[in-house]
Amino acid sequence: MAEKGGRPKKYKEAEIMQQKINKYFEECNKNNEPYTVTGLCLALDICRDTLLEYSKDEKFSDTIKKAKLKVENYLERHLITDSSTTGIIFNLKNNFGWTDKQQLEHSGNINNPFEGLSTEELRQLINNAK
Repeated sequence: MAEKGGRPKKYKEAEIMQQKINKYFEECNKNNEPYTVTGLCLALDICRDTLLEYSKDEKFSDTIKKAKLKVENYLERHLITDSSTTGIIFNLKNNFGWTDKQQLEHSGNINNPFEGLSTEELRQLINNAK
C-alpha cells in the first residue's frame, strides 16, 4: 500500500503486528475475556478503519484475516454453546458479513394462459366466469 502522505503507518512489519495480536489473544485467554474486533484494535492501538486499511495491504492482509477469523470462530462457537445469542449474531452480521437469507430456485417454464389477451378480452372472461 503506497503511503499517500499524512501520518506514517504504525506498523512497518507484519511480524511486529502478529506479536501484538498473539499477545491480545493470550491476554483474552488468561483473563477469560471474549475475542472481539474492537479488542483487537485496542491491542494494536489502531482504530477499526485503520485495521481495514492494513487488511488491504498485501504485507498485512493475511495476518489480519487470520486474526479476524479467530474472532469469528470464537463467536461462531459461542452460537452453539451460549443460550443468549442475539449479540453474537449481531456481531457476526456487522463485522463478518453474515446474513439471514433464503434462496429459492425455480426451474421450468411459467405459462401464462392470459398472455397476449387485451384488457377487453380479459374483462369479457371475468364477466363470463360470474
